[in-house]
Amino acid sequence: MDYKSYFDIPDDICYLNTAGNGLMPRSHFDWRRQREREFFDLHNDLRDQQPAFIATVKREFADLFGCDTQNVYAVPNFSFALHSILSGLPAGLRILLLDGDYPSLNYPVQSRGFTFSNIDMCAQVEEVIWDTIQRDKPDVLMLSLVQYISGLKIDLDFVKRLKAAFSDLLIIGDATQYLGTEAFNFSGSGFDAVGGSGYKWLMAGFGNGYLMISEQLKEVLYTKARTLDRPREAMWANKSILDTFFEPGHQDTLTHGTLLQSVHFLKNIGLQGVKDYLTQLTDYAYAIFEDRGWLLPEIKNRKVRSTLINVQVNPDLFPRLMEEGVKCFPRGAGIRIGLHIYNRKADIDRFVGIIERNTLS
Repeated sequence: MDYKSYFDIPDDICYLNTAGNGLMPRSHFDWRRQREREFFDLHNDLRDQQPAFIATVKREFADLFGCDTQNVYAVPNFSFALHSILSGLPAGLRILLLDGDYPSLNYPVQSRGFTFSNIDMCAQVEEVIWDTIQRDKPDVLMLSLVQYISGLKIDLDFVKRLKAAFSDLLIIGDATQYLGTEAFNFSGSGFDAVGGSGYKWLMAGFGNGYLMISEQLKEVLYTKARTLDRPREAMWANKSILDTFFEPGHQDTLTHGTLLQSVHFLKNIGLQGVKDYLTQLTDYAYAIFEDRGWLLPEIKNRKVRSTLINVQVNPDLFPRLMEEGVKCFPRGAGIRIGLHIYNRKADIDRFVGIIERNTLS
């Protein structure tokens, strides 16, 4: 399928920066334009339909990603979701983190005074996680499904095995660099919470996010608040205690509506087709980069690979790449690219050609 036809990408642009900000399909622009027009028309009651609209967003999202609707929360971004989880966890829990993981994931733990430990990122990270949990018995494991700098993707089958072996362990994941690349079923994933922002591979722009949580996690969140009196106003009558923390105020129907459009878009094209296409594309890219010695050592020999790749070339090439219309970003010791359905093999060839021309000259 020619997925690129759904997007308006000028011929002089090679967009490889989904890891920074995913492109939205043309249909999103059409919907947002119509939505804004209707919102400013005072003859309709669109403004009064916010609660029902947000409920629809959550229901459709839950259906696509295999989660009970009552366990999905519409949040503005991943950071808000994570802060809300951490504020509701019981005191005294010990948390295991990955060293070098996304600061928005690690720092809130470190800054709140939790007892935490870090494990090194390496090619055998799953083995290290397993051994550490078996030895130290932490209460919570928190990690990104795909690392934002290296592109290392955790083996999702490993997460299932981990949860089966250590059922009391709470596993919390950031899926911002993952969700939208293949089918995902939260209920059978082994995770107790998966949250993320919608602006990368979900192609939903800024200002929207999601949080899916398990019944096991729900039982331990905000236990003290459950014992206290709550507001008795009618507007709170149907709110659960977790609703009041994860969805405490008004929610932007334009931004969350854009997330809904992404859900519809992915349902229409099919996430299995997305996975098949991205597998072919990334296999092509990895083969070229590996042949040139451009892969990180911890990535080169892993079977599980992501669509985010840190290409080990001189970051000083970034300005030249941008001058020639290649959208990417310097991260760590290389140039980070993110591949999505609007990319083609020709984009990779163009990226490689510019690097080689400017390296040899």
